[in-house]
Parts: sequence; structure tokens; C-alpha cells
Amino acid sequence: MSNLSPFLQPTAVTRPDALAILHLKRDLLTPTVLRTHDDEQLGYAEGKVTTTRYGNYPHSTLIRQPWGSQIKASLVDTGTRGRVGLHAANGKKRKRDDFSRSRQEASPAVQDIEPITHHSKLPDVPNTKPAVPAPTGFCHILPPTPETWTASLPHRTQVVYTPDYSYILQRLRVAPGTRLVEAGAGSGSFTHAAARAVFDGESQDSTIISTHTSSEELPTASTRVGKVWSFEFHEQRARKLDAEIQQHGLQSIVTVTHRDVYEDGFTLDNPSSANPCINASAVFLDLPAPWMALPHLTRRPSSPLNPSVSVHLCTFSPCIEQVQRTVSALRSLGWLEIEMVELSAHRIEARRDRVGLQEEGLPGVNASPANVEEAIGRLREVEGRDRSYHHGKTSQPPVEDPADETAGEYVSKQQRLQNIREAQMDRKLYKEGRLTHRSEPELKTHTSYLVFAILPRAWTDEDE
Repeated sequence: MSNLSPFLQPTAVTRPDALAILHLKRDLLTPTVLRTHDDEQLGYAEGKVTTTRYGNYPHSTLIRQPWGSQIKASLVDTGTRGRVGLHAANGKKRKRDDFSRSRQEASPAVQDIEPITHHSKLPDVPNTKPAVPAPTGFCHILPPTPETWTASLPHRTQVVYTPDYSYILQRLRVAPGTRLVEAGAGSGSFTHAAARAVFDGESQDSTIISTHTSSEELPTASTRVGKVWSFEFHEQRARKLDAEIQQHGLQSIVTVTHRDVYEDGFTLDNPSSANPCINASAVFLDLPAPWMALPHLTRRPSSPLNPSVSVHLCTFSPCIEQVQRTVSALRSLGWLEIEMVELSAHRIEARRDRVGLQEEGLPGVNASPANVEEAIGRLREVEGRDRSYHHGKTSQPPVEDPADETAGEYVSKQQRLQNIREAQMDRKLYKEGRLTHRSEPELKTHTSYLVFAILPRAWTDEDE
């Protein structure tokens, strides 16, 4: 069996030539392909470096790390003078090309690295300048999943986010072994999620299922293989998505086709292949005019739908006028149980609010008096500091108030903050404060209407 995609079964540690996600903060993730050499020829002395506004990360510090590890940023000279050859080339393309060839000739071992397999030994990272940890900055290195890829992918079109596609896959009853048709692939967010959902854990050999001429010959639950057929009208987007699918190791599950489904339907490019029949039981249409593609989704002999089961369909439309035309077309074509759903996902943040003067100087807290006693104590402290300051200009000692319990215990603000930081080490902050929750002010999603429908299985007089 060939190596599985990291989206389906990641390894225990990061490996060269594999996709990784750098988690910089909750809503900022950066994808990168880990390299043992500077494949972009940027001239960094540390080799391949991913630069972010939260620090620079040489790939020598990212490879062979357990997934989820916290990686400290490194000190990298990102200026022209710190990048070997670029300053000497003075920005001339011909000189940079000459420098790149000289580096390749000087380091032949870099070019001879064999592709990584699950049982092969990891190659040694070529000799580069050791990475020096920076005083600040860190990230977490995460394995690629449909969720992290959706949050970090390059946007070519409007993206179907995680709250949307998780609900869509559930309503379409997508399970391991399901055969799904997608039209309007765009940036590939839904494509990656669907590929994981239909993956059945078995060999994804496309020759298992052959041409089916009758419902009795359709794949059973024990032999079916999950598959996603993705159709995209824009040729350049289709090529980029197909390249990403190949790079992510999902080519045995996902088939990307450049096709205008309005005119040409959902047929495959190569009808003489070993698997020309789609026989889909789930359909997702992310199209401007989904009603124009619905006539190709019927119970005709050339239909891509599975005739032996009911087919579940979902359309993704941003305008209510599109929904109205889609529903009218569905009713005229015999689709049943038509329903429209609007999703509005809110992320709820739970935290503990800590209030009090004992929180002064600590991050993420409200360092104001929690009660009257703390406020009075702070006022007495300020008044006592003033008395000490003014009496210090004279030879007479300050007059202390017998009722003031804090007299003679005044400390500087720097010392007070230091005492608070030291006391924090022995406190269990996760148990302190009042537990509160609030929804995020901005939603990372978009207005959309989901239309669901079911097409009953074909029913003949013989079945009756």
C-alpha cells in the first residue's frame, strides 16, 4: 500500500518534504513545506527559513519535531547583507542565477536526497549555520488537517469554512466509502474535508470498481471505495487545485476535472478509464447558478448518480434569489424534502476574569480594586508615600497615624510589582476569578444559504 496522505494519517514527527502548519496565534496559521535545503535560493545562511511577523523559523529547527511542539524563533539576518550571494549579485538576475548554480555544484548532496517514505531513514540536514534562538517569539507546529488547511490556504475564491462544511457533510450523510460529486471546487477547502470524510481506510486503488451496467453490480459496503469527483470551471484554479491534491497525497481519492457542468454535465474526461462510472450518492454544488446544473442530475442512464440509493444534494448560495430559482428547479425535477438552512456560527470564548490589586502588572487582567477595602488600602499607601516624601525635605520625622495599619510598610512600585510576580508562582490562576464567556465580535464566515434535497432511488415496474 502506498504512503497515506498526511491529511489522513500524519506521522509521529515532522519530516522533510512534507506539509506543516505553523500556528502563530488563534486566527493566524501559515502553511509551509519543510525542506532540508534552500529550494527558493533566498541565500539564508541557516538554509530554508519561514519568515513571519512573530519571528523567523529555519526549517532545521522544524524537522524531526513531534507534532504540536512549541518552536522558538531564531535570530536570522533577513537583510540583503545577511543573505549569501544576494548582496554580491547586486540584484542582477544573471548573477543570482550564477550564484545558485555555484551553490548547487558545491553541495551535490542536497540534490541527491531521495523521496521520504514511511520506512526510509531521515536524511541528515546539510551543513548550514546553526540556528540561534531569539529572545522572543515562538510558534506551534501542527499537522495538516482540513481545519488547519481551511484557516491557512491561499484564497482563490470564497472559502467554505469549517462550520459550513462540517454541517454539510453531516446532512449529506457522507461516511467512509461514500462517492461524492463537488462542483465549484474553488480554493479546495471543501474538497479536503470531503476527502477525509469518504476515506475508508482501505486501499484507494481506482481499479477496484469497474464499469457497472446494472444495480446488482454496484459496489457493496464491503467493497466500496470512497471517492470525490471535483469539477471546476476556471482552468487556472482547476490546475492549482490539482497540483495541491497531488502535493498533499490525495490524488487516489480526489479527481479534479476542468469542466463547465452547466453545458457538459458531470462526465469524466477519459471515458475509457478503468472507472468511468461515478455512481455518486452525495452532491455538493457551490455554483452561481446551481439550477442550470440540476438537469444533469437525474435518473437518466448517463447520470452520474447511483440508481440503487437515494441521493442527497446540497447547494451553497449567498443570495435568496438564487435559493428561490434552485428550489423551483428541484421541485420540477422530482427532488423531495427540500429545505433551506442558514448558518451563523459564533465562537464562544470562556475565560476567568480576575480583578484586584494583587493582579497589578500581570497580563490579561483588570488591576483595579476589587472592593472598598482594597481601594482604601491603596489610598492610604499613596498618602503615606506623599507624607514620607514631604517630610523627607525636613529634619523632622513624619507623624504616623496610629489608625493606619500600613504605616511604615511603604514600598516602591517596582518592588510591589516584583512581589506580585513572585507570589504568582505559587498561585493556581486557573482556579481563581469568575468564570465568564462571551462570543467573538467578528465571525470568520460569510452569509450563505444551504438548500438540501433528496432524490429517491430509481423505481421500476419490476421493483414494484
